[in-house]
Amino acid sequence: MWPLDPVTVLLFLITFIFVAIVAHKQKERVHPNYPPGPKPWPIIGNIPILNVQKPYLSFQELAKTYGPVYSITIGVQKMVVLCGYDVVKEALVNHAEEFSARYNLPAFMDFSRGYGLAFTNGDNWKAMKRFTLSTLRSFGVGKKIMEDKINEEANYLVETFKSYKGEPFDNTMIMNTAFCNITVSLLFGHRFDSDDPELEMFLIKIMEIARLLGCPASLLYNAYPSLLRWFPGSHKTVLKITDELRSVIRDMITKTRNQLDDNDPQTVVDYFLVKQKEEKPDPELYFHDENLTSLLVDLLAAGVETSATTLRWALLLMMKYPEIQKNVKKEIEKVIVSAEPQMAHRKHMPYTDAVIHEVQRFANVVPTNLPHMTTQDVTLKGFFLPKGTHIMPSMTSVLRDDKYFKKPDEFYPQHFLDSDGNFVKNEAFIPFSAGKRSCAGESLAKVELFLVFTKLLQNFTFTAPPGAKLDLTAAVGFTSHPKKHEICAISRN
Repeated sequence: MWPLDPVTVLLFLITFIFVAIVAHKQKERVHPNYPPGPKPWPIIGNIPILNVQKPYLSFQELAKTYGPVYSITIGVQKMVVLCGYDVVKEALVNHAEEFSARYNLPAFMDFSRGYGLAFTNGDNWKAMKRFTLSTLRSFGVGKKIMEDKINEEANYLVETFKSYKGEPFDNTMIMNTAFCNITVSLLFGHRFDSDDPELEMFLIKIMEIARLLGCPASLLYNAYPSLLRWFPGSHKTVLKITDELRSVIRDMITKTRNQLDDNDPQTVVDYFLVKQKEEKPDPELYFHDENLTSLLVDLLAAGVETSATTLRWALLLMMKYPEIQKNVKKEIEKVIVSAEPQMAHRKHMPYTDAVIHEVQRFANVVPTNLPHMTTQDVTLKGFFLPKGTHIMPSMTSVLRDDKYFKKPDEFYPQHFLDSDGNFVKNEAFIPFSAGKRSCAGESLAKVELFLVFTKLLQNFTFTAPPGAKLDLTAAVGFTSHPKKHEICAISRN
Protein backbone atom coordinates (compact mmCIF):
# COMPACT_ATOMS: atom_id res chain seq x y z
CA MET A 1 0.00 0.00 0.00
CA TRP A 2 1.20 3.57 -0.81
CA PRO A 3 2.61 5.11 2.41
CA LEU A 4 0.53 8.19 3.25
CA ASP A 5 2.98 9.72 5.70
CA PRO A 6 2.33 13.37 6.75
CA VAL A 7 5.24 14.84 4.76
CA THR A 8 4.10 13.17 1.53
CA VAL A 9 0.52 14.33 2.04
CA LEU A 10 1.67 17.87 2.79
CA LEU A 11 3.88 18.05 -0.30
CA PHE A 12 1.07 16.63 -2.43
CA LEU A 13 -1.39 19.24 -1.10
CA ILE A 14 1.08 22.10 -1.62
CA THR A 15 1.77 20.97 -5.17
CA PHE A 16 -1.94 20.54 -5.94
CA ILE A 17 -2.83 23.99 -4.56
CA PHE A 18 0.09 25.62 -6.36
CA VAL A 19 -0.81 24.05 -9.73
CA ALA A 20 -4.46 25.02 -9.22
CA ILE A 21 -3.50 28.64 -8.55
CA VAL A 22 -1.22 28.65 -11.59
CA ALA A 23 -3.92 27.22 -13.80
CA HIS A 24 -6.40 29.83 -12.56
CA LYS A 25 -4.00 32.72 -13.10
CA GLN A 26 -3.04 31.61 -16.57
CA LYS A 27 -6.70 31.46 -17.57
CA GLU A 28 -7.24 35.08 -16.53
CA ARG A 29 -8.39 37.06 -19.53
CA VAL A 30 -6.30 39.97 -20.70
CA HIS A 31 -7.57 43.06 -22.45
CA PRO A 32 -7.42 42.83 -26.27
CA ASN A 33 -5.09 45.84 -26.33
CA TYR A 34 -2.73 44.43 -23.70
CA PRO A 35 0.90 44.58 -24.92
CA PRO A 36 2.08 41.60 -27.01
CA GLY A 37 4.86 39.30 -25.98
CA PRO A 38 6.26 35.79 -26.23
CA LYS A 39 3.80 33.04 -25.44
CA PRO A 40 4.35 31.79 -21.87
CA TRP A 41 4.84 28.14 -21.02
CA PRO A 42 2.50 26.65 -18.40
CA ILE A 43 3.69 27.34 -14.84
CA ILE A 44 7.19 28.57 -15.81
CA GLY A 45 6.06 31.38 -18.11
CA ASN A 46 8.88 32.91 -20.19
CA ILE A 47 11.72 31.98 -17.84
CA PRO A 48 13.31 29.55 -20.38
CA ILE A 49 13.95 32.38 -22.88
CA LEU A 50 15.45 34.78 -20.31
CA ASN A 51 19.05 35.26 -19.31
CA VAL A 52 18.27 34.74 -15.62
CA GLN A 53 21.66 36.11 -14.54
CA LYS A 54 21.29 39.31 -16.55
CA PRO A 55 17.62 39.63 -17.55
CA TYR A 56 18.15 43.18 -18.80
CA LEU A 57 20.04 41.71 -21.79
CA SER A 58 17.01 39.60 -22.66
CA PHE A 59 14.75 42.64 -22.34
CA GLN A 60 16.83 44.35 -25.04
CA GLU A 61 16.58 41.40 -27.41
CA LEU A 62 12.85 40.85 -26.93
CA ALA A 63 12.16 44.51 -27.77
CA LYS A 64 13.58 43.89 -31.25
CA THR A 65 10.77 41.39 -31.86
CA TYR A 66 7.84 42.79 -29.88
CA GLY A 67 8.50 46.53 -29.86
CA PRO A 68 9.23 49.04 -27.08
CA VAL A 69 6.17 48.05 -25.01
CA TYR A 70 5.70 44.32 -24.52
CA SER A 71 4.66 41.78 -21.90
CA ILE A 72 6.44 38.78 -20.46
CA THR A 73 5.49 36.27 -17.79
CA ILE A 74 7.92 35.29 -15.03
CA GLY A 75 6.52 32.08 -13.58
CA VAL A 76 2.89 33.16 -13.25
CA GLN A 77 3.58 36.88 -12.77
CA LYS A 78 2.82 39.13 -15.75
CA MET A 79 5.08 42.12 -16.34
CA VAL A 80 5.19 44.87 -18.97
CA VAL A 81 8.65 45.98 -20.09
CA LEU A 82 9.33 49.48 -21.43
CA CYS A 83 12.35 49.85 -23.73
CA GLY A 84 13.94 52.98 -25.15
CA TYR A 85 14.05 56.55 -23.89
CA ASP A 86 10.96 57.78 -25.75
CA VAL A 87 8.56 55.27 -24.20
CA VAL A 88 10.18 55.39 -20.76
CA LYS A 89 9.89 59.19 -20.75
CA GLU A 90 6.27 59.05 -21.89
CA ALA A 91 5.46 56.70 -19.03
CA LEU A 92 7.53 58.09 -16.15
CA VAL A 93 7.41 61.80 -17.03
CA ASN A 94 4.37 62.48 -19.23
CA HIS A 95 2.21 60.04 -17.22
CA ALA A 96 4.13 60.47 -13.97
CA GLU A 97 1.19 59.97 -11.62
CA GLU A 98 -0.15 56.88 -13.38
CA PHE A 99 3.27 55.15 -13.18
CA SER A 100 4.31 56.43 -9.74
CA ALA A 101 3.61 53.34 -7.61
CA ARG A 102 6.18 50.72 -6.66
CA TYR A 103 5.35 47.11 -7.54
CA ASN A 104 5.82 45.01 -4.43
CA LEU A 105 8.14 42.21 -5.48
CA PRO A 106 8.45 39.70 -2.61
CA ALA A 107 12.26 39.92 -2.32
CA PHE A 108 12.13 43.71 -2.04
CA MET A 109 9.24 43.60 0.42
CA ASP A 110 11.18 41.19 2.62
CA PHE A 111 14.10 43.63 2.47
CA SER A 112 12.08 46.77 3.27
CA ARG A 113 9.36 45.32 5.54
CA GLY A 114 6.97 47.68 3.75
CA TYR A 115 8.48 50.81 5.29
CA GLY A 116 11.06 53.42 4.31
CA LEU A 117 11.30 55.19 0.96
CA ALA A 118 12.34 52.94 -1.91
CA PHE A 119 9.67 50.22 -1.75
CA THR A 120 6.61 51.92 -0.25
CA ASN A 121 3.55 53.55 -1.77
CA GLY A 122 0.85 56.07 -0.99
CA ASP A 123 1.04 58.63 1.80
CA ASN A 124 3.89 56.86 3.58
CA TRP A 125 6.11 57.11 0.50
CA LYS A 126 5.16 60.77 -0.03
CA ALA A 127 5.96 61.62 3.61
CA MET A 128 9.34 59.85 3.50
CA LYS A 129 10.35 61.40 0.16
CA ARG A 130 9.34 64.88 1.35
CA PHE A 131 11.33 64.41 4.54
CA THR A 132 14.40 63.04 2.74
CA LEU A 133 14.57 65.80 0.12
CA SER A 134 13.99 68.64 2.57
CA THR A 135 16.48 67.25 5.10
CA LEU A 136 19.23 66.73 2.51
CA ARG A 137 18.71 70.31 1.35
CA SER A 138 18.96 71.58 4.91
CA PHE A 139 22.33 69.84 5.25
CA GLY A 140 23.70 71.78 2.32
CA VAL A 141 23.67 69.16 -0.43
CA GLY A 142 25.02 71.11 -3.38
CA LYS A 143 26.52 73.77 -1.09
CA LYS A 144 30.07 74.33 0.14
CA ILE A 145 29.48 72.81 3.59
CA MET A 146 28.66 69.48 1.99
CA GLU A 147 31.50 69.77 -0.51
CA ASP A 148 33.92 70.19 2.38
CA LYS A 149 32.65 66.99 4.02
CA ILE A 150 33.03 65.04 0.77
CA ASN A 151 36.50 66.46 0.13
CA GLU A 152 37.51 65.48 3.65
CA GLU A 153 36.57 61.89 2.91
CA ALA A 154 38.28 62.11 -0.49
CA ASN A 155 41.49 63.12 1.31
CA TYR A 156 41.30 59.97 3.47
CA LEU A 157 40.83 58.00 0.25
CA VAL A 158 43.91 59.59 -1.30
CA GLU A 159 46.01 58.67 1.73
CA THR A 160 44.78 55.09 1.58
CA PHE A 161 45.67 54.82 -2.12
CA LYS A 162 49.12 56.31 -1.44
CA SER A 163 49.79 53.67 1.22
CA TYR A 164 50.02 51.02 -1.53
CA LYS A 165 52.97 52.88 -3.09
CA GLY A 166 51.97 52.03 -6.64
CA GLU A 167 51.56 48.30 -5.97
CA PRO A 168 48.39 46.48 -7.17
CA PHE A 169 45.37 46.42 -4.86
CA ASP A 170 41.63 45.71 -4.94
CA ASN A 171 39.71 48.95 -4.34
CA THR A 172 36.27 47.46 -3.65
CA MET A 173 36.18 47.76 0.13
CA ILE A 174 38.22 50.96 0.08
CA MET A 175 35.79 52.74 -2.23
CA ASN A 176 32.77 51.42 -0.34
CA THR A 177 34.34 52.66 2.90
CA ALA A 178 34.65 56.20 1.55
CA PHE A 179 31.05 56.43 0.38
CA CYS A 180 29.74 54.68 3.48
CA ASN A 181 31.45 57.32 5.63
CA ILE A 182 29.93 60.16 3.58
CA THR A 183 26.47 58.66 4.02
CA VAL A 184 26.91 57.75 7.70
CA SER A 185 28.17 61.26 8.50
CA LEU A 186 24.95 62.64 7.01
CA LEU A 187 22.76 60.16 8.83
CA PHE A 188 24.48 59.95 12.22
CA GLY A 189 27.09 62.72 12.30
CA HIS A 190 30.25 60.63 12.54
CA ARG A 191 32.56 58.56 10.39
CA PHE A 192 34.08 55.11 10.91
CA ASP A 193 37.78 54.41 11.15
CA SER A 194 38.89 52.25 8.24
CA ASP A 195 39.66 49.33 10.58
CA ASP A 196 36.38 49.57 12.52
CA PRO A 197 34.77 46.08 12.56
CA GLU A 198 31.29 47.67 12.55
CA LEU A 199 32.14 49.43 9.29
CA GLU A 200 33.35 46.18 7.72
CA MET A 201 30.11 44.51 8.82
CA PHE A 202 28.07 47.33 7.24
CA LEU A 203 29.85 47.08 3.93
CA ILE A 204 29.85 43.29 3.65
CA LYS A 205 26.12 43.14 4.35
CA ILE A 206 25.24 45.95 1.93
CA MET A 207 27.33 44.39 -0.85
CA GLU A 208 25.88 40.93 -0.21
CA ILE A 209 22.30 42.21 -0.30
CA ALA A 210 22.95 43.94 -3.65
CA ARG A 211 24.43 40.72 -5.02
CA LEU A 212 21.66 38.44 -3.77
CA LEU A 213 18.75 40.62 -4.89
CA GLY A 214 20.02 40.33 -8.46
CA CYS A 215 20.83 36.62 -8.54
CA PRO A 216 18.72 34.03 -10.43
CA ALA A 217 17.38 32.56 -7.17
CA SER A 218 15.75 35.91 -6.32
CA LEU A 219 14.08 36.00 -9.73
CA LEU A 220 12.61 32.56 -9.04
CA TYR A 221 11.53 33.58 -5.53
CA ASN A 222 9.72 36.62 -6.94
CA ALA A 223 8.00 34.32 -9.44
CA TYR A 224 6.90 31.68 -6.90
CA PRO A 225 6.89 33.34 -3.46
CA SER A 226 4.08 31.25 -2.00
CA LEU A 227 5.90 28.03 -2.79
CA LEU A 228 9.57 28.98 -2.29
CA ARG A 229 9.06 31.01 0.87
CA TRP A 230 9.27 27.78 2.86
CA PHE A 231 12.50 26.55 1.30
CA PRO A 232 16.10 27.69 1.87
CA GLY A 233 17.63 30.04 -0.67
CA SER A 234 18.97 33.55 -1.27
CA HIS A 235 15.68 35.10 -0.05
CA LYS A 236 16.30 33.57 3.37
CA THR A 237 19.87 34.88 3.35
CA VAL A 238 18.67 38.40 2.45
CA LEU A 239 16.21 38.24 5.35
CA LYS A 240 18.93 37.15 7.75
CA ILE A 241 21.45 39.78 6.60
CA THR A 242 18.82 42.53 6.60
CA ASP A 243 17.75 41.61 10.13
CA GLU A 244 21.37 41.88 11.29
CA LEU A 245 21.81 45.23 9.55
CA ARG A 246 18.57 46.58 10.98
CA SER A 247 19.58 45.48 14.48
CA VAL A 248 22.82 47.48 14.30
CA ILE A 249 21.00 50.51 12.90
CA ARG A 250 18.40 50.34 15.69
CA ASP A 251 21.22 50.41 18.26
CA MET A 252 22.69 53.48 16.53
CA ILE A 253 19.27 55.16 16.57
CA THR A 254 18.97 54.51 20.31
CA LYS A 255 22.37 56.12 20.97
CA THR A 256 21.38 59.13 18.87
CA ARG A 257 18.05 59.46 20.69
CA ASN A 258 19.81 59.48 24.07
CA GLN A 259 22.02 62.39 22.95
CA LEU A 260 19.36 64.34 21.04
CA ASP A 261 19.05 68.10 21.47
CA ASP A 262 15.58 68.95 20.16
CA ASN A 263 16.58 72.55 19.57
CA ASP A 264 19.73 71.78 17.60
CA PRO A 265 19.30 68.78 15.25
CA GLN A 266 22.56 67.99 13.46
CA THR A 267 21.87 64.86 11.40
CA VAL A 268 19.17 63.18 9.33
CA VAL A 269 18.35 60.93 12.30
CA ASP A 270 18.12 63.96 14.62
CA TYR A 271 15.61 65.64 12.31
CA PHE A 272 13.55 62.45 12.08
CA LEU A 273 13.46 62.04 15.86
CA VAL A 274 12.35 65.66 16.29
CA LYS A 275 9.55 65.05 13.75
CA GLN A 276 8.68 61.90 15.66
CA LYS A 277 8.13 63.90 18.85
CA GLU A 278 6.00 66.43 16.97
CA GLU A 279 3.81 63.58 15.73
CA LYS A 280 3.49 61.94 19.17
CA PRO A 281 0.20 63.50 20.32
CA ASP A 282 -1.51 61.52 17.55
CA PRO A 283 -0.88 57.87 16.72
CA GLU A 284 2.46 57.73 14.95
CA LEU A 285 1.57 57.86 11.28
CA TYR A 286 4.91 58.08 9.50
CA PHE A 287 7.70 59.09 11.89
CA HIS A 288 8.01 55.86 13.81
CA ASP A 289 11.07 53.70 14.39
CA GLU A 290 10.21 51.08 11.76
CA ASN A 291 10.02 53.76 9.07
CA LEU A 292 13.26 55.32 10.29
CA THR A 293 15.10 51.99 10.31
CA SER A 294 13.93 51.09 6.80
CA LEU A 295 14.68 54.60 5.52
CA LEU A 296 18.24 54.37 6.82
CA VAL A 297 18.70 50.93 5.26
CA ASP A 298 17.44 52.36 1.94
CA LEU A 299 19.77 55.36 2.07
CA LEU A 300 22.78 53.27 3.05
CA ALA A 301 22.16 50.59 0.43
CA ALA A 302 21.49 53.11 -2.34
CA GLY A 303 23.99 55.78 -1.33
CA VAL A 304 26.95 53.48 -0.78
CA GLU A 305 26.65 50.72 -3.36
CA THR A 306 25.71 52.80 -6.42
CA SER A 307 28.20 55.66 -5.98
CA ALA A 308 31.10 53.41 -4.97
CA THR A 309 30.40 51.09 -7.90
CA THR A 310 30.28 54.01 -10.34
CA LEU A 311 33.68 55.27 -9.14
CA ARG A 312 35.16 51.77 -9.43
CA TRP A 313 33.95 51.69 -13.04
CA ALA A 314 35.48 55.15 -13.57
CA LEU A 315 38.95 54.04 -12.48
CA LEU A 316 38.71 50.81 -14.47
CA LEU A 317 37.77 52.80 -17.58
CA MET A 318 40.62 55.26 -17.02
CA MET A 319 43.03 52.31 -16.97
CA LYS A 320 41.43 50.88 -20.10
CA TYR A 321 41.61 54.20 -21.96
CA PRO A 322 44.82 55.98 -20.87
CA GLU A 323 44.43 58.75 -23.48
CA ILE A 324 41.09 59.74 -21.97
CA GLN A 325 42.68 59.66 -18.52
CA LYS A 326 45.50 61.88 -19.78
CA ASN A 327 43.00 64.43 -21.16
CA VAL A 328 41.14 64.54 -17.84
CA LYS A 329 44.38 65.12 -15.94
CA LYS A 330 45.38 67.93 -18.32
CA GLU A 331 42.09 69.69 -17.69
CA ILE A 332 42.42 69.25 -13.92
CA GLU A 333 45.95 70.70 -14.00
CA LYS A 334 44.76 73.64 -16.09
CA VAL A 335 41.64 74.54 -14.09
CA ILE A 336 42.23 73.35 -10.52
CA VAL A 337 46.04 73.16 -10.43
CA SER A 338 46.72 71.96 -6.86
CA ALA A 339 43.67 73.49 -5.14
CA GLU A 340 40.87 71.51 -3.53
CA PRO A 341 38.26 70.49 -6.15
CA GLN A 342 34.97 72.37 -5.84
CA MET A 343 31.72 72.09 -7.75
CA ALA A 344 32.35 75.63 -9.06
CA HIS A 345 35.19 74.14 -11.12
CA ARG A 346 32.87 71.83 -13.04
CA LYS A 347 31.55 74.46 -15.47
CA HIS A 348 35.15 75.12 -16.53
CA MET A 349 35.88 71.41 -17.00
CA PRO A 350 33.65 70.20 -19.86
CA TYR A 351 35.81 67.20 -20.75
CA THR A 352 35.95 65.86 -17.18
CA ASP A 353 32.21 66.45 -16.82
CA ALA A 354 31.58 64.55 -20.05
CA VAL A 355 33.77 61.65 -18.92
CA ILE A 356 31.88 61.34 -15.61
CA HIS A 357 28.55 61.37 -17.44
CA GLU A 358 29.81 58.74 -19.87
CA VAL A 359 31.03 56.57 -16.98
CA GLN A 360 27.52 56.65 -15.51
CA ARG A 361 25.94 55.87 -18.88
CA PHE A 362 28.34 53.07 -19.77
CA ALA A 363 28.43 51.55 -16.26
CA ASN A 364 24.63 51.38 -16.18
CA VAL A 365 24.79 50.61 -12.46
CA VAL A 366 21.06 49.82 -12.00
CA PRO A 367 20.36 48.09 -15.34
CA THR A 368 16.81 46.90 -14.70
CA ASN A 369 15.65 49.89 -12.65
CA LEU A 370 13.31 49.33 -9.71
CA PRO A 371 9.85 47.97 -10.57
CA HIS A 372 6.96 50.41 -11.06
CA MET A 373 3.21 49.80 -10.94
CA THR A 374 0.30 51.60 -12.53
CA THR A 375 -1.93 53.49 -10.07
CA GLN A 376 -4.91 53.41 -12.45
CA ASP A 377 -5.94 52.14 -15.86
CA VAL A 378 -3.78 53.85 -18.49
CA THR A 379 -3.12 53.66 -22.22
CA LEU A 380 0.52 53.81 -23.36
CA LYS A 381 1.49 53.75 -27.05
CA GLY A 382 -1.99 52.41 -27.84
CA PHE A 383 -1.73 49.55 -25.30
CA PHE A 384 -4.07 49.18 -22.35
CA LEU A 385 -2.42 48.73 -18.95
CA PRO A 386 -4.87 48.01 -16.13
CA LYS A 387 -4.40 49.40 -12.63
CA GLY A 388 -1.84 47.36 -10.71
CA THR A 389 0.22 46.34 -13.77
CA HIS A 390 3.83 45.45 -12.97
CA ILE A 391 5.99 47.82 -15.05
CA MET A 392 9.72 47.39 -15.70
CA PRO A 393 11.30 50.47 -17.35
CA SER A 394 14.57 49.10 -18.73
CA MET A 395 17.36 51.53 -17.80
CA THR A 396 19.76 49.64 -20.07
CA SER A 397 17.53 50.35 -23.06
CA VAL A 398 17.56 54.06 -22.22
CA LEU A 399 21.27 54.53 -21.55
CA ARG A 400 22.14 52.44 -24.62
CA ASP A 401 19.47 53.89 -26.92
CA ASP A 402 21.12 54.27 -30.33
CA LYS A 403 18.65 57.01 -31.22
CA TYR A 404 20.30 59.26 -28.61
CA PHE A 405 23.81 57.84 -28.29
CA LYS A 406 26.03 57.51 -31.38
CA LYS A 407 28.07 54.61 -30.00
CA PRO A 408 25.79 53.09 -27.33
CA ASP A 409 27.93 50.04 -26.57
CA GLU A 410 31.25 51.88 -26.40
CA PHE A 411 32.82 54.21 -23.86
CA TYR A 412 32.64 57.48 -25.79
CA PRO A 413 32.78 60.79 -23.83
CA GLN A 414 31.91 62.67 -27.04
CA HIS A 415 28.30 61.70 -26.34
CA PHE A 416 28.35 64.75 -24.05
CA LEU A 417 30.58 67.13 -26.05
CA ASP A 418 29.91 69.29 -29.09
CA SER A 419 32.37 69.86 -31.94
CA ASP A 420 33.98 72.75 -30.02
CA GLY A 421 34.55 70.65 -26.89
CA ASN A 422 31.73 72.23 -24.90
CA PHE A 423 29.67 70.05 -22.57
CA VAL A 424 26.19 69.25 -23.91
CA LYS A 425 23.31 67.63 -22.10
CA ASN A 426 21.63 64.55 -23.50
CA GLU A 427 17.98 64.16 -22.57
CA ALA A 428 18.26 60.36 -22.56
CA PHE A 429 20.85 60.51 -19.78
CA ILE A 430 18.71 59.47 -16.81
CA PRO A 431 20.85 57.13 -14.67
CA PHE A 432 18.84 58.17 -11.60
CA SER A 433 15.58 57.28 -13.40
CA ALA A 434 12.90 59.92 -13.99
CA GLY A 435 9.50 61.09 -12.80
CA LYS A 436 8.11 60.86 -9.30
CA ARG A 437 10.26 57.83 -8.43
CA SER A 438 13.60 59.29 -9.46
CA CYS A 439 16.41 58.81 -6.94
CA ALA A 440 16.10 61.11 -3.92
CA GLY A 441 19.89 61.14 -3.53
CA GLU A 442 20.62 62.32 -7.08
CA SER A 443 21.96 65.76 -6.07
CA LEU A 444 24.28 64.28 -3.45
CA ALA A 445 25.54 61.57 -5.83
CA LYS A 446 26.44 64.13 -8.52
CA VAL A 447 28.55 66.11 -6.04
CA GLU A 448 30.23 62.95 -4.74
CA LEU A 449 31.11 61.66 -8.19
CA PHE A 450 32.62 64.91 -9.44
CA LEU A 451 34.62 65.73 -6.31
CA VAL A 452 35.96 62.25 -5.58
CA PHE A 453 36.78 61.41 -9.22
CA THR A 454 38.53 64.75 -9.72
CA LYS A 455 40.46 64.41 -6.45
CA LEU A 456 41.72 60.95 -7.40
CA LEU A 457 42.76 61.95 -10.93
CA GLN A 458 44.42 65.05 -9.48
CA ASN A 459 46.65 62.87 -7.30
CA PHE A 460 47.19 59.65 -9.26
CA THR A 461 47.70 58.05 -12.62
CA PHE A 462 45.84 54.74 -12.73
CA THR A 463 47.30 51.75 -14.55
CA ALA A 464 46.59 48.05 -14.77
CA PRO A 465 48.95 45.64 -12.96
CA PRO A 466 51.62 44.20 -15.29
CA GLY A 467 50.14 41.53 -17.53
CA ALA A 468 46.54 42.11 -16.35
CA LYS A 469 43.71 42.02 -18.89
CA LEU A 470 40.99 44.57 -18.22
CA ASP A 471 37.50 43.09 -18.56
CA LEU A 472 34.61 45.53 -18.98
CA THR A 473 31.96 42.82 -18.61
CA ALA A 474 29.69 43.46 -15.64
CA ALA A 475 29.41 40.89 -12.85
CA VAL A 476 26.07 39.39 -11.78
CA GLY A 477 24.04 41.29 -9.19
CA PHE A 478 21.19 43.75 -8.74
CA THR A 479 23.74 46.49 -9.36
CA SER A 480 26.04 46.19 -12.35
CA HIS A 481 29.52 46.21 -10.84
CA PRO A 482 32.94 45.46 -12.37
CA LYS A 483 34.34 41.98 -12.10
CA LYS A 484 37.06 41.49 -9.51
CA HIS A 485 40.24 43.29 -10.52
CA GLU A 486 43.21 45.19 -9.12
CA ILE A 487 44.47 48.68 -9.85
CA CYS A 488 47.79 50.52 -9.50
CA ALA A 489 47.62 54.12 -8.28
CA ILE A 490 50.84 55.93 -9.26
CA SER A 491 51.18 59.03 -7.10
CA ARG A 492 52.14 62.30 -8.80
CA ASN A 493 54.30 63.18 -5.75
